[in-house]
Amino acid sequence: MQNMEWYHSLNQPSLHPPDWVFAPVWSILYILMFLSLFLFLESDKKGDKSAPLAVFVIQLLLNLSWSPVFFGLKNIEAALIILVMLWIFTAVVTVMFYRHSKMAALLLLPYFFWTTFALYLNYQIFRLN
Repeated sequence: MQNMEWYHSLNQPSLHPPDWVFAPVWSILYILMFLSLFLFLESDKKGDKSAPLAVFVIQLLLNLSWSPVFFGLKNIEAALIILVMLWIFTAVVTVMFYRHSKMAALLLLPYFFWTTFALYLNYQIFRLN
């Protein structure tokens, strides 16, 4: 990953996991996210699915924008703002998916909890540096 030397030079919070944890965790989370999306789209519940789908796409774009901002631009504060918005949109999409498929919403919970942890880490890195 780009700018890892810069990242390792930052003061890290005490709960910071080892680097090797991130790739498998995110791989699992992306699988769960897309399984959730599939279940949502395949749900038999009536009603317009465009708003939940739009919120899902927004949270995904926020998710994908975090690394280039944090590592590429080295902008810890902007990355923190992205994570706050990501946390909000992840919560909202989880509730919206729940209305169509409980399982789709349950599959998003690990992602929501990891996003909460990522928000804590980003905030602590911002505070410590």
